[in-house]
Amino acid sequence: MSKGKLLAVSIVWLLILAVGVGVWKIVFAPAVELSKEEQQRRAAEQAQQERDAALRKGGSDSRYRTQVNIALDGFSGYAVLRSPEFAEELRSQGIKLELIDDGADYEERLNSLKQGDTDMAVFTVDALVKTSAKLNALPATIVALVDETVGADAIVAYKETFPNVAALNDPDTKFILTPDSPSETLARVVMSRFDLDRLGSEPFIKVNDAAQVLERYKAARPGDKFAYVLWEPYVTQMLQNDRVHVVVDSSRFPSAIVDVLVASDDYIAKNRETVVAVVKAYLKVNYQYRSDAARTKLVIADAKASGTALSEAEAKRLVEGVWWKNTQENLAHMGVRTGTRLPHLEDMIAGVVAVLLESDSIASDPTDGHPNYLYNDSVMNDLAAFHPGVDSEQIRGTEMPKLSDSQWNSLVEVGTARAPTLVFARGTARLTERSRSLLDELAGTLQSTRYYVIVRGNASRRGNLEANKKLAEQRAHEVEQYLTSQGVDADRIRAIGVEPSGSTSVTFLLGELPY
Repeated sequence: MSKGKLLAVSIVWLLILAVGVGVWKIVFAPAVELSKEEQQRRAAEQAQQERDAALRKGGSDSRYRTQVNIALDGFSGYAVLRSPEFAEELRSQGIKLELIDDGADYEERLNSLKQGDTDMAVFTVDALVKTSAKLNALPATIVALVDETVGADAIVAYKETFPNVAALNDPDTKFILTPDSPSETLARVVMSRFDLDRLGSEPFIKVNDAAQVLERYKAARPGDKFAYVLWEPYVTQMLQNDRVHVVVDSSRFPSAIVDVLVASDDYIAKNRETVVAVVKAYLKVNYQYRSDAARTKLVIADAKASGTALSEAEAKRLVEGVWWKNTQENLAHMGVRTGTRLPHLEDMIAGVVAVLLESDSIASDPTDGHPNYLYNDSVMNDLAAFHPGVDSEQIRGTEMPKLSDSQWNSLVEVGTARAPTLVFARGTARLTERSRSLLDELAGTLQSTRYYVIVRGNASRRGNLEANKKLAEQRAHEVEQYLTSQGVDADRIRAIGVEPSGSTSVTFLLGELPY
């Protein structure tokens, strides 16, 4: 073979070899490599199966079908949620409970619900509204009511400095309180219900918690214009000083401070059965602690578990100041049960929103005028026939007893209600349409205030004095009749005329029975 042919043949074979190598790398080699990977994967799976089998030799399937985590803080009103009985009741249904104490960081709590890191949580209605307004969203919806404070939050002060609410109306008055807490809400409710027009533009001194409020009290002088806004058991601790008293507490403002159990709409949609089970378990355990004695023992044990010692007297006062909502009361507040005098949750939320807007605590209503967006009554509808125990539950209320004439005359004046100036047709007791509209708003305010109301009519001093006295009384009666027609309890309102002073309007004095 010539050298030229030999060279040509060599080149051809080299080309064939190169193509073969390329084909091997592209086609066959990956297949071999994949086969090795597959072998490794199968080997790993086999090893895991062997480990699982070894573990199962001495164990069994988990008793839990799901887990629910609930965010809350250390308030004693949540003691039922922290009780061993509540965890056990859920455990018996295959639900593992995890409680997350976030130290009352409401913004973090709501964000956690929004992001799905937390399943359920507890809020006060005011905190839920304020935090939703801050986030400009409604990530949580109310599924049940936990409790309402009816004295556990209070404004406390020296008797000689602030003998009543009216005395707070001073430009030097400072409320020492914890911001974004129920105590701040109480202060704002008082400012919205009473005529405190002389307060300074920023009457709050803000501290971290109720313990710091107590420390500020200990460091102050009796004559300082300080009003201390705090909650139990710190209220009881302050009252050990005989010179100190409760100026006003949350018992005077129904529906102002209410704790609720919430979940996100997304969580309810995906885990409805679990949400219903949690609410049902809570109501069942709450029923077990329905007596004051049992509740007191629970609160003492709960405080001890958190590292706080409560005396029996402190625990009893705390229990007296919290109204734990039972099943029937939940059904009534949600509108599932009708014919009761308990307010609907929708109206309760609307009232809280109104106070927060009026006091500039929020810039806008996060529900956009639809408080029903903030609750879901379907869970309670599912529990309409549920009874947590053998004994029937009573629906309690906030009705005030009817007074005798001597009791009306002995009422202790608390302050003057914050009310609009009413206009009457000249020389008559006839209300104008504008005044009727203003009284509609006032009726709602008075219904959410547990004080007796004295309507004082006034009139001009011009002309016949006796005729003017009679006109003043007629104006008071006209207002009284209109307010009762708008739902204000007739047993807690009385109209009187006063010596004409030149004013042509009426004033609303709020009073209470002497202790």
